[in-house]
Amino acid sequence: MGQLILHIDDEPQIRELFREALLDEGYRVTSVASASEALKVLASETPDLVISDFHLADSDGLGLIRAVRAKLPTTPVVLLTGALIDTRVADLAMGKLIDTCLSKTSPLNQILTEINRLLGK
Repeated sequence: MGQLILHIDDEPQIRELFREALLDEGYRVTSVASASEALKVLASETPDLVISDFHLADSDGLGLIRAVRAKLPTTPVVLLTGALIDTRVADLAMGKLIDTCLSKTSPLNQILTEINRLLGK
């Protein structure tokens, strides 16, 4: 069985796009729409990687990532954002909270390449 990825995004189309792409890459995927749902998943599952949107309906994303880091300090975390920020600056500013920050507008193959790199694939 493939590695487990927890994906959090409040946009159903984005969740479905990522779910299909990650399944095609051989990963198992748990997709949820909110930080509260993600925390429930984390109570019973230990993902190998977490992908979170920056803007969630019930959290700014960083609060969720802090909770992920408290529970899973070595699990890679990818922050996805649709906001207009320089992702290199975000990587530096967020230091140990995230492993990488990517724009939602990045080509899907670039996002998958980064996920595969983080998971040693």
